Amino acid sequence: MKKIFMLKNTRDFNRVYKMGKSLANKLLVLYYLPNDNNSIRVGLSVSKKVGKSVVRNRIRRLIKENIRLNLQNIKEGYDIIIIARVLSNKADYKSIKWALDNLFKRAKLLKRCELK
Repeated sequence: MKKIFMLKNTRDFNRVYKMGKSLANKLLVLYYLPNDNNSIRVGLSVSKKVGKSVVRNRIRRLIKENIRLNLQNIKEGYDIIIIARVLSNKADYKSIKWALDNLFKRAKLLKRCELK
């Protein structure tokens, strides 16, 4: 199973913000940029506008779990930043999953499913 590498460096975040492409829906914003190595690096941002720390951490956990479960379907070689919008504080697991799937499909970051 592939490992998720987290973006933690401010320089990396700024590079993806400035040079990357972005897509959004009502719950999440997705920034993505191809990287030089063959790994997926993910950064999460949930601002204090979303809610108190318990709510922000819950949203972070939901997003991380969705990415972990879909990791084999995401193309390698991208830096990805996911930003939670204020409406995400009332979202459940299914809503977050739908929002992430929608953004990944629109960004064409999903591998094609092979039919057997």
